[in-house]
Amino acid sequence: MNKSIYIMALGAFGIITTEFGVIGILPALVKEFHISVDTAGWLLSGFALTVALAGPFTNMLTAKMNRKIIMCLVLAIFVISNLLSAIAPNFTVLMIARIIPAFLHPVFWAVAMTAASKQAGPKDAPKAIAIVMGGLSIATVLGVPLTTYVADLFSWRASFVLSALINLFAFAALAIFVPSMPVTEKQANPKSQLQILSSVQLWIRLLTSTMILAGMFATYGYLAEYLDKVSKMSGVQISIMLLIFGGTGILGNWLTGIALSKNIQLTSRVFLIALAIMHLLAYQLGGFFIPMVTILSVWGFIHTGGFLVANLQVINGVRGPKLDFVNSLLPSFFNAGITLGTLLGGFVIAHYGVHEVIWMTVFLLLISFSLSFVKIKESRKKPAKSTEPVELDFVQ
Repeated sequence: MNKSIYIMALGAFGIITTEFGVIGILPALVKEFHISVDTAGWLLSGFALTVALAGPFTNMLTAKMNRKIIMCLVLAIFVISNLLSAIAPNFTVLMIARIIPAFLHPVFWAVAMTAASKQAGPKDAPKAIAIVMGGLSIATVLGVPLTTYVADLFSWRASFVLSALINLFAFAALAIFVPSMPVTEKQANPKSQLQILSSVQLWIRLLTSTMILAGMFATYGYLAEYLDKVSKMSGVQISIMLLIFGGTGILGNWLTGIALSKNIQLTSRVFLIALAIMHLLAYQLGGFFIPMVTILSVWGFIHTGGFLVANLQVINGVRGPKLDFVNSLLPSFFNAGITLGTLLGGFVIAHYGVHEVIWMTVFLLLISFSLSFVKIKESRKKPAKSTEPVELDFVQ
């Protein structure tokens, strides 16, 4: 694979470390600024909400910018944001420093995904996207624990400095080694990009992705609680299990990319069924330590590939400048799915107990599986006075 793809994966690692790295230092921030835990939680939820709302608009505004320049700009803003966070004198300044880069977060993802797929070519596009998505997987496995460790070793401010350094390193690599990527398509304008929103099939695929993420996080969002209450694991054991879960997920993400290169539709359906089966096994054997360790290892292996499955089943067949726009929609729908899943999972836990949350995940995954069979034949009418091709066909 082109080295540029790995550099973009490094940028993804820096961005996700910035987004989720705050999770491990929330207790320290509560003490530092004398705020409640739910208020501190807005550092994460506020970031995610901004990403969800801003994605399509920020991408349209930057549609004509050189792809290398916009990615460098995003990473530079993330560097500045982390440095401002490190010296924040109060919670308000910290919140502002966190929200600013969230506006451009989806732009980096949209551009990186599109650039990676174009550089690799149609055949190897899933593998290339899997590499970039690997930056997300590694950030959740290593980035978050690393920033938490640095905060414990020095202070919470040091964790933001570390995130700044990671993004700075990615910025330098991108600026030095990645070639210029000018936008050459004549159609790269908001009106042309918005054309694809007339595709009913696209909306079905976006809904499917939302349900996939909701299903993944309905239980995963409360996994530590599940291991505590159902599996009766200690805090140390839970930490080790989560590390194993994420570690096998890195391998799973890579192999899922290879499988998707061969058949996107079949791989997506196998993924959904396999993930549902692992949840059912966890429901039946969650109270037994050794079986649960094995289940978690396989569960993590399957789970992380879900981000890639949800991504590729949407963009499959979308070409040209519209691909940037569709990719920019994905963070919004991914965040919506995560929010929906955690809300529904929390509802089940509150009313029926944490053990029963498994059934909500299975239900949502089955909805996603059913939606994968829905096919809508698209209209291919062209505007009367337009020479632009209408690219609304979807390759199966």
